[in-house]
Amino acid sequence: MRIPLPMSLGQESAPFDDADWVFEIKLDGFRALALIERGHCWFVSRKKRKFYGLHDLTAALAREVNAEMAVLDGELAVPDHTGRTVLSDIIKRRHQARYFAFDLLWLNGEDLRALPLLDRKEKLKGILPSRSLHIVYVDHTKSAGMTLYQLACQLDLEGIVAKRADSPYEDNVQQPHWIKIKNPAYGQMERPGDLKKTG
Repeated sequence: MRIPLPMSLGQESAPFDDADWVFEIKLDGFRALALIERGHCWFVSRKKRKFYGLHDLTAALAREVNAEMAVLDGELAVPDHTGRTVLSDIIKRRHQARYFAFDLLWLNGEDLRALPLLDRKEKLKGILPSRSLHIVYVDHTKSAGMTLYQLACQLDLEGIVAKRADSPYEDNVQQPHWIKIKNPAYGQMERPGDLKKTG
């Protein structure tokens, strides 16, 4: 299987409302593609390095995702009892990580990257379990970026990600399709180290 490059994010300092965009909570963990093929699953980083030490999670995704072959984009993260992701917990392996999936690039041999984002997300939702302790579908809100950003700041979350609703999954474009808007007062701003990645 050819491993695609994850879509990169632009950055803005101020939130916005726009009917042509959708908005998601920015999770604090490690960006990872989940590659599922023939009953096996593995995670790779933005630099195409394999994540190790996540055997229970990869086994669960291989078992629970309803696809013979798929490439998902998402975040490896550990939520606390409120649902807020805690970076130090995944770094120090205090709790089992979950995979927060927000996009679907390939499905059963079909390249979906040219489809609009909302179509890809609909297909993603269709192959994920409705309830799972291992994999979470990352939902979105339409248009109302400022409201979601204010909520993220109130809850001390990292911020939000704005995504053009009709955007294909492509990189190296003049205007980024995805934009991160960070909470400047975020309590976990400092990143103490990194999860072990090799390969």
